[in-house]
Amino acid sequence: MLPNMGFNLGLDKLNLVIEEKCKDVAPWKIIGVTAVTTYSIMWIQDFLSDEELSVTERAKRYAFSWIRAIPMVKRKVEEESISIRKSIENDMNKDLANCEVYYQLPKGGRSAEEVFAEANAYFMLGNSEWKKGSISGAVYNYNTEANKLYTDVFSLSALTNPLHPDVFPGIRKMEAEVIQMCIDMFHGGPNACGAMSSGGTESILLACKAYRDYARRVKGIRFPEIVAPTSAHAAFVKAAQVFRMRLVLVPVDPKTYKVDMKAMKKAINRKTCMLVGSAPGFPHGVMDPIVEIAALGKKYDIPVHVDACLGGFIIPFMEEAGYPLPLFDFRVDGVTSISLDSHKYGYAPKGTSIILYSDPLYRKYQFFFATEWSGGIYASPTFAGSRAGALVATCWAAMMYYGRSGYVEATKKIAETQRYIEHEYTTINFQFYYQLNL
Repeated sequence: MLPNMGFNLGLDKLNLVIEEKCKDVAPWKIIGVTAVTTYSIMWIQDFLSDEELSVTERAKRYAFSWIRAIPMVKRKVEEESISIRKSIENDMNKDLANCEVYYQLPKGGRSAEEVFAEANAYFMLGNSEWKKGSISGAVYNYNTEANKLYTDVFSLSALTNPLHPDVFPGIRKMEAEVIQMCIDMFHGGPNACGAMSSGGTESILLACKAYRDYARRVKGIRFPEIVAPTSAHAAFVKAAQVFRMRLVLVPVDPKTYKVDMKAMKKAINRKTCMLVGSAPGFPHGVMDPIVEIAALGKKYDIPVHVDACLGGFIIPFMEEAGYPLPLFDFRVDGVTSISLDSHKYGYAPKGTSIILYSDPLYRKYQFFFATEWSGGIYASPTFAGSRAGALVATCWAAMMYYGRSGYVEATKKIAETQRYIEHEYTTINFQFYYQLNL
């Protein structure tokens, strides 16, 4: 018997069995059961095949969405949301109570003097004494002489745009020098390279985008995964959502708050496209064991990103300041990228960060190219197209102004202050739950 004939006979027998089983069932029931079964299978398949979240995470989301859909719960959530929103609005707007608010363009242009006077009045609003350093995480330094320098440099470069490097070669040179100075700070080799971004979040997103595309094109991984400690910056959560990656969070040691290396090793699989370590992490100020993470990355051929956005202008100078640290930079075999913020302890005006790579092999996957656009070839090294050349220029000015000795001195004062605070707390029987390693 031919194979095709056997298959047809099998179908005929199956058809007879189905007809026999369904002969007393109403047609509408058959249609209904078929539709419900098909939909259920498709829903389960879709639920299980979502690569961005684990089954447990998705189950939690579905459960909470169902609970919030209950009329009584939904009504309560809406009431609380309105109350919280009003409270926030009242708190934020109390400084603007007696101010005129513009909802439309002025009918006629104002003089430069008038505009400046009103802008100056805006900056007098509020009573936060941020110039005294009392606002944590907002302003990292207030230096009158440096601010005057930034203002003067900004006036020179206000209209420049790094998107046009041939038009503004001075900005191109400044950006290249900022990147190269940072490479030197982190002991990059001859192939080390990088780019400037708008802040730490963008630097992290750029690294994740680069490793996602590298994993897809070089290793054939369709849905890459990031393995990071729970203490890693929230920008990694954002990157996973934006780039359709799965973020696998591993716990930290409950005593040291460093990433649990056994858990990190266990989380690695064939889809892992990058490992993450913080130097230090924002929540606790603790450095992850970068040497151990890099060894894992080297063993399994996985890129390793060191997030030094917070401490990027402190940790390179700790040894010179008299407080040596375990290795954390490109001297560690296996570290492939580092993010650092110049607008934090680099004391540059807000809006600049640097992403460094050990090799152009990874950086090229960060770039964006549109070669078939009707307007011509469009390419950009970061997410932005046009960028503010003035921010590049003022970042360069800050690094030139402070120099290595300035950053070493600032680092020494920060380290001494941290140790002084820790010592004073011990005199009042304050219990430390973990030991800082900065």
